[in-house]
Amino acid sequence: MGEERRVNGNSKNEQLEQFRVDDSGKTMTTNQGLRISEDEFSLKAGERGPTLLEDFHFREKMTHFDHERIPERIVHARGFAAHGEFQVYESLSEYTKAKFLQDPSVKTPVFVRFSTVAGSRGSAETVRDVRGFSTKFYTEEGNYDLVGNNIPVFFIQDAIKFPDLVHAVKPEPHNEMPQAASAHDTFWDFVANNQESAHMIMWHLSDHAIPRSFRMMEGFGVHTFRLVNDQGKAHFVKFHWKPVLGIHSLVWDEAQKIAGKDPDFHRRDLWEAIEKGDYPEYELGVQLLSEEDEFKFDFDILDPTKIWPEEDVPVKIIGKMTLNRNVDNVFAETEQVAFHPGHVVPGIDFSNDPLLQGRLFSYTDTQLIRLGGPNFHELPINRPVCPFHNNQRDGYGRHTINVGRVSYHKNSLAGNTPAPASEADGGYVHYQEKIEGHKVRSRSESFKDFFSQAKLFWNSMSEPEKMHIIQAFSFELGKVKSKSVQQQVVNMFGNVSMDMAAAVAEEIGANPPEGASESTVTKTSPALSQLNTKMLPNTRKVGVIIGNGFNEAEVLGVLEQLKARGIQPEFISDKLGKVAGADGAELEVDHTFLTSDSVLFDAIYAVSGPNQGKKFEKDAAYFIQEAFSHYKPIGATHEASSLLAGMENSPGVVIAEDHNEFTLQFAEAISAHRHWSRQVV
Repeated sequence: MGEERRVNGNSKNEQLEQFRVDDSGKTMTTNQGLRISEDEFSLKAGERGPTLLEDFHFREKMTHFDHERIPERIVHARGFAAHGEFQVYESLSEYTKAKFLQDPSVKTPVFVRFSTVAGSRGSAETVRDVRGFSTKFYTEEGNYDLVGNNIPVFFIQDAIKFPDLVHAVKPEPHNEMPQAASAHDTFWDFVANNQESAHMIMWHLSDHAIPRSFRMMEGFGVHTFRLVNDQGKAHFVKFHWKPVLGIHSLVWDEAQKIAGKDPDFHRRDLWEAIEKGDYPEYELGVQLLSEEDEFKFDFDILDPTKIWPEEDVPVKIIGKMTLNRNVDNVFAETEQVAFHPGHVVPGIDFSNDPLLQGRLFSYTDTQLIRLGGPNFHELPINRPVCPFHNNQRDGYGRHTINVGRVSYHKNSLAGNTPAPASEADGGYVHYQEKIEGHKVRSRSESFKDFFSQAKLFWNSMSEPEKMHIIQAFSFELGKVKSKSVQQQVVNMFGNVSMDMAAAVAEEIGANPPEGASESTVTKTSPALSQLNTKMLPNTRKVGVIIGNGFNEAEVLGVLEQLKARGIQPEFISDKLGKVAGADGAELEVDHTFLTSDSVLFDAIYAVSGPNQGKKFEKDAAYFIQEAFSHYKPIGATHEASSLLAGMENSPGVVIAEDHNEFTLQFAEAISAHRHWSRQVV
């Protein structure tokens, strides 16, 4: 394995070290270093008199407190992040001169932020929403930001419509409801009247919008970019992150319950996995197109509402990212990190995707207001690991102490430095693309097919996934008050599938689709279905329902074998403390029926023990029944088998007396994630 990329002898971790401060055991001072003799009482004119203006300590302390919160992001406000490293598998010099994509022995530091889009910072994490997936690579040529989502397309084709989209999906201004939800009138009114959103809506209402974990969801750069090699030859590229654990999701009822049981579910999952050493891993893949192939498809490759089907343009896996360190301070790192799709390095360039072009302006503008001015790049989490030199000076939050009298170009007093670098010396040179045309406010005719890829997505779904989409439509539109908007949406999605739209119409009391012309696309893309993802049991959480008198040999044997497969058991009982086995062995209870819930686990294993009492059995039965209704794996042995009455012969339900056979079958059931063929009783 290689070593972390080092620049001037410093890794990113070492660079950040100078900013880490542990206040424990230290003497209190002001921010200027003055030791403080009193921090309980403000300076007053007499014990009951007014506070004096000269109390500099009070003013400093209160001023800082008043400004502890920066404006939250308008979108992607609810986020969580981690540090890690990236290594390329082999040199990509054939396609790009970006140095961090050349040497497999080099580890490039990264910082990754996951987020929901619509909700505020205080919203729940398991809501139906797009998830942000943004990666900052600290390369020796400067920071490169791959600012993406867990869905490969977007709602709109031109950035000028982004404020309209966000205004529509945010809580409605007359009553500030609903929070972190798209199930309301203004969003669906926007969809019905901006039909370029059709493909994205299919993804948004699929299982992709309620991921099981940040560790089990894909990431996409969304846009078409360019890779440019050192001969100046360019390829169009789309970026993909593929989770090593596979792509898995929640079910809708479960997602809603988790939002109440644990609104921090996704960040807790990521934090705990890293703390345990179960480091999340993602492989980076690229789809590459030569410029000669730009117009060979039945869609425009620059359209951000379109995918490049993987069966037509294969994903080439080029490297792996591992997240291996949690942040020290959420505000200083996660909140203050500033991503920007315009942060690129030599060898990576842009396309004329009109959504991407607008983002290149918007992100800088956003950071200026959020982080207080033009020096957000000087915050520790945003600083590149390589040195930076230019003639930019002053401004809010300036950390650098620039010395010398020259701050302009060209100059003679400093030998005309800092000086631009040649391309051979690593200077960034924009790809030279020939551009001709009139100044117009228009959209290419090649962008105006809104339904073919929405139909491709529908065709590619399994029957359970199709049912989930119909249920999601029914839930979302069922919350819409306007009958007109409901009908408009039903009519719109008749262009995707008449059967789907008719099923939704029946659920919400609307008329069957009117005036629609169903897409004739028959093609499928198997890569779009989550049922075709890899299935691994690693890091799955199993709730073990246990009581006094459990069979020690069986339980301890099963637990040992589950852990050997990377499965993580946690014990649930009627009270905290220890439970004792039949032969005296003790296990520490992690949760009670009151403090936990089946929705917080991937599977349930019931061992209980004899004669636990009616209250215990009632609570345990509720746990198991709820897990069963969410299609999760359920296992039981000995006395606990009675808790599975009526479920015994259902897929994913494992009952066995031999603990070796039980463990094998149960681990296979956990690997499958969900058992959709199960009939809920």
